[in-house]
This record gives sequence, structure tokens and C-alpha cells, in this order.
Amino acid sequence: MTTRIDATFARLARENRAGLVTFVTAGDPDPQTGLDLLRRLPAAGADLIEIGMPFTDPMADGPAIQASSLRALKAGMTLARTLEQVRTFRAEDDRTPVILMGYYNPVHSYGVDRFLAEAKAAGVDGLIIVDLPPEEDAELCLPAVAAGLNFIRLATPTTDAARLPAVLRNISGFVYYVAITGITGTRSAAEAEVAAAVEHLKAATDLPVAVGFGIRTPDNARAIARVADAAVVGSAIVSTIRDSLDADGRATPATLDRPVALVGALAEAVRTART
Repeated sequence: MTTRIDATFARLARENRAGLVTFVTAGDPDPQTGLDLLRRLPAAGADLIEIGMPFTDPMADGPAIQASSLRALKAGMTLARTLEQVRTFRAEDDRTPVILMGYYNPVHSYGVDRFLAEAKAAGVDGLIIVDLPPEEDAELCLPAVAAGLNFIRLATPTTDAARLPAVLRNISGFVYYVAITGITGTRSAAEAEVAAAVEHLKAATDLPVAVGFGIRTPDNARAIARVADAAVVGSAIVSTIRDSLDADGRATPATLDRPVALVGALAEAVRTART
């Protein structure tokens, strides 16, 4: 079965360009503003969208995304509301892939079978669950694949040749290469290092390789887009949202305009990286 993720990467390959994957936390800074931003991302240039499922202990994320999760939770965001926002988005956009990213605890608490059924019905295309290793594939990965969702896993600079086959087992859609060790949004990786890592991954899998962590500027994104199939930007977008809020932490007109403008600049950099 060809998913929206498969179709998007096939289209990008035909266009001889990399894609832009944007990350936002569901319901940040409040459910309505978060939904409005989600709706505007494709027109701004996002080829695929990762939506963070708010969680109280996002251990792989840096301060910016941790704070976005707390803002969303404080504003009343839940996993059920996250799925409802995907459903609303999908009613208007049947093309852009949506990937839910987060941690297993909320999914387990919601109920795996219920979560997968509702995610598929809402129009979710893939999952990235950062704290489920390959040894736990029976928990969520295999049921997700059976439900028709792509299950995407992270490879890192410390993923050695012995570990890589396990990382690649049972996944689909794309491989998410974490360009730096550590948490999100803290530093950037050198283009040469990323190029070597992408080449290593492509020798082991036919899946596209998207690269994230540490991509903050259009120049960063352009460099990654020259060597990878997609650039993933999260912390920079989330930080732009944070910086747009008023003194009480509420959304302002800039809360939509600034991240949309950033995505536009990132998209332009990615789309012209190989020309």
C-alpha cells in the first residue's frame, strides 16, 4: 500500500529536490492557534508535518519543545484533541502527510488499539515514538504497520553497524537521522558529517533519509537538503512561537505570522538547495 509519505517522497524524487518536514506541538500555545498554524503550514512550504503529542516528560527534547508541550497541556490539550485536530486538518488537506511524534506513555494510557484505530480514521500517516526500541516492536510498531501506518525510527551518530539492522527492521516511510547526539535544538551538525551518515544509511536501506536536530536557519536547511531527502525543523519553529507570545503567554497575531514566515524561508532554501 502506498501511503501519503511514500507518495510525497516519490514526488520529491521526481522533482529532484529535498523535502521540508516541519514540527509543531499540538495545541501550542492553545488549541485554536495550534490548529490555525497547522492549517497554514502546507501553503507556507511544508512537505510533511510532524505533530508532537504533548507529554509531561519529553526526555529527548530540548528546552524549547519541552516548554511547548507544557504550554499545550496547560491550555487543555490531550491526545484525543490532538487526533481531532488531525481530523479537522485532513478534511481540508488530503495530500500533506501527517506524522505523530512523541512518547509511548500517552499512547499506552489511551490504549494501543483505540489509538491506532482513531489515528488511522483521523488521517494520520505515520508514527515516531522515540522511546520504543526495536526490541519492543510488538508493543506498537507491528500493530501500527498492520493498521496501515508508517512506523518511523530514529538513527543516530552512535548507531553502529551491529545495531543498524535492528533499527531498520519493520520500519517504513523514511528513516529519521538525528544529526547530533543529545537533545533537540542545541547545536548544528557539519554538512560533511551528515553526508557521510546519509550515505551509510542509504547503503543499508532503500527508504528516504530525513535529517533533523540542530537545523535552525535557512542556511542550515539548505546544507542538509543538498545531501538528504528531507530536512526536519522543529525547535526553531517552536521557539518562534514562544517568542511571539505576550507577557501572559497568550497568542498574538505574530504567533501565526512569524512561524509561517520562517517556514516559507526554510522551504525556499530547501527547494533551491540543488539548483
